Amino acid sequence: MRPMMQGLNKPNPCRGVFRVITVEDYIRVPPSVFNEPIDKIAYEQLRSNYEGKVDRELGVFIAVFDVKVDKRGVIVYGDGATYHKVSFKALVFVPLINEIVEGDVVDVKEYGAHVRIGALTAFIHRSQVMDENVVLFDRQSGVFMGEKNRQKKVGRGDVVRARIVGVSYVSTANGIRLNVSMTMRQPFLGKIEWIEEATKAKKKPQSKPGQ
Repeated sequence: MRPMMQGLNKPNPCRGVFRVITVEDYIRVPPSVFNEPIDKIAYEQLRSNYEGKVDRELGVFIAVFDVKVDKRGVIVYGDGATYHKVSFKALVFVPLINEIVEGDVVDVKEYGAHVRIGALTAFIHRSQVMDENVVLFDRQSGVFMGEKNRQKKVGRGDVVRARIVGVSYVSTANGIRLNVSMTMRQPFLGKIEWIEEATKAKKKPQSKPGQ
């Protein structure tokens, strides 16, 4: 695989960094599908090989498109298949350290919350869910709440804003797994409702002495 960066999309500061890249590779066409359109074979193989996969340098492959196939194949001795050079474009998602992102809380456990951002799920440890020293967990309702302000809650289905603080790539038997950790312990991070309330409070004019 020889990636070539092209047409960098303008990133959305709240939804991660999406890029469109151009990749060159080869596909193997076995004799059993010689009668099928080679463009269809190439597209299906590339989708299977790339979509949903993680690359340490490129990020998460979201979609494959604009596939171009060299119709002239190469035969390898001892293999009845033909090999064809292909080039295609791919939409990839790249999480960046210190980037501010928004996402939906998809799961809440006693140890932390999982948040869907772009094409992947990030993790927020319980200690990073809100700007309080002690964060309580209500097992019955499945929400986190502040010890001082118990009306301040985070649960499944909430939309939150967080900062990416850790990105790691782990090799597994099924390929590379991308782990992303985040925090909401900073001003104007957290549940969207909290941010809106904080913004309104900041804009509210203060009364002058004597009024």
